[in-house]
Amino acid sequence: MLKFQQPIRVLLLGSGGREDALADAIKKSPLCAELHCAPGNAGIAEIATCHDVKAEDVAGVVALAQKLKIDFVVVGGEPPLVAGVVDALAEKNILAFGPSAAAAQLEGSKAFMKDVVVRAKIPTAQHEVFTDAESAKANIQQRGAPIVIKTDGLAFGKGVTVAMTLDDAMRAVDEAMTDKVFADAGAKLVIEDYMEGPEVSVFALCDGTRAVCLGAAQDHKRVFDGDEGPNTGGMGAYSPVKIATPEFLDDIMVRFVEPTLAEIQKRGAPFKGILFAGLMVTAQGPKLIEYNIRWGDPETQVVVPRLKTDLLQLFYLAAQGKLDEAPPVEFSDDYALCVVMAANGYPGDYEKGSVIRIADEQTSKRVDEKNVKIFHAGTKLNSDGDITAYGGRVLNVVGFGADLKTAQQNAYRAIKDITWPEGFYRRDIGWRELQ
Repeated sequence: MLKFQQPIRVLLLGSGGREDALADAIKKSPLCAELHCAPGNAGIAEIATCHDVKAEDVAGVVALAQKLKIDFVVVGGEPPLVAGVVDALAEKNILAFGPSAAAAQLEGSKAFMKDVVVRAKIPTAQHEVFTDAESAKANIQQRGAPIVIKTDGLAFGKGVTVAMTLDDAMRAVDEAMTDKVFADAGAKLVIEDYMEGPEVSVFALCDGTRAVCLGAAQDHKRVFDGDEGPNTGGMGAYSPVKIATPEFLDDIMVRFVEPTLAEIQKRGAPFKGILFAGLMVTAQGPKLIEYNIRWGDPETQVVVPRLKTDLLQLFYLAAQGKLDEAPPVEFSDDYALCVVMAANGYPGDYEKGSVIRIADEQTSKRVDEKNVKIFHAGTKLNSDGDITAYGGRVLNVVGFGADLKTAQQNAYRAIKDITWPEGFYRRDIGWRELQ
C-alpha cells in the first residue's frame, strides 16, 4: 500500500471551473504541502503553480509528476481517465485519484455502461445500440418520438440529443454517423426511451469496494432560460436539492451505486474515484440516465464548497482503498447556487480572447465575506495581465445563503459587477425549486 509522510505534493489535472473548485478545497487541506495544476487557468493560477501540459497528455502528465516529485495526482475530467492516466501513473508508483481505464469505460462507452447497469438490475431507460445509420433510423421510425440519441464515446457534454420529433432524431443520427460531428465518438449510437421528470446528480466516493455519498445537486443543461435550446455542459446548478432527501440518497446508494460497484468489480475493474449518477425522478421512481466517472461541472462548484470534511483526505484514503478510515462526511447548512457565464455563441461557435472586467472588490474569486465565490473555467491571462475568455463556459459565479433564494440573489448581484459584453448567462438558475 502506498503511503507518504504528511504533508504531500499534489498535482491536479484539468482547466475548468470544476478544477478551480477542487483546487480551492485541496489548497485549504492541512495535508497539502504544494499544489500544482496541469494545465490550469487564470483563476487556479492564483493558488497553484500551473504547468503547460494538457490533462489528456498521459506521457506528459507522468513526466511532469516525476519531475515535480508529486505524491498524489487528482484527475478532474474524463478524457485522461479514459486514456489511462491512472494506470500509467501507477506503473511509476505514483498514487492517483480516479478509476483505471477499464473502470472508466462506465463513461467512455455508453454501450458498456448500459450493459453494466442492465446486468446489475438498475432502473434505467430501455435502449438499443447501433453501428450503422440505416438500422438506427429504422429503429427510430418504429419507436417514434420523443426519443433520446446518444453517442457511445466521449463528446464533451454535446453528444446527447433529446429529439422531440422524428425529424430531430433523424438529423441527430446523420450528424453523428454521416457528418461525423463527434468524430469517432459517434460511430456507435445508443438510442433509448425518453424519460420525464426532475433530474438530480448524486456523487459517490468509491474506494474499489466501498462507497460513501458526497452530496447531490441539480444541473441546468439547456442553454436558455426556461430550459429551452440545445443541451450544454451545464449552465448552472444548486445544492442541496429538495428531492434528494437523506432517504432518497440512501436508496440511490443501495439500489444504484453498490450494485454497480459489485458488477464492475466482477469484471476485474474495481472502481476508485467519483461515481456520478445522473438520475431522472420519473413517475415510476428514480431511473439512471447515465454514469460519469468524475465530478460534474458545474455541480462541483456548489457541492464542494459546502463540504466541511477535508476533501483531500477523503480522496487520498479512497485512492488507497481505505474509506473505512475516513471521517464522517459533513456539509454546511448553507445553500449554494452557481451561474455559468458563457461566451456568446456557446454551445456552438464562439470567439476567444475577449477581456473580462471584474469590479475591484471582487478581483479575488474567493470572496467568502460577500457570500460569493467566482471560479474560473475557460480563462487565460493575456500579455497585459487581463483576464480573457478562452473557452465556451468561462466563469462560474456561486452565491451562498441560508436558503436557495438568498443564494440566488447573491450570485446574480455579483454578476452585476462583471463587465463582459461578449458573454451571456441564464437568469433563472434554480427556477423550478423556487416555483
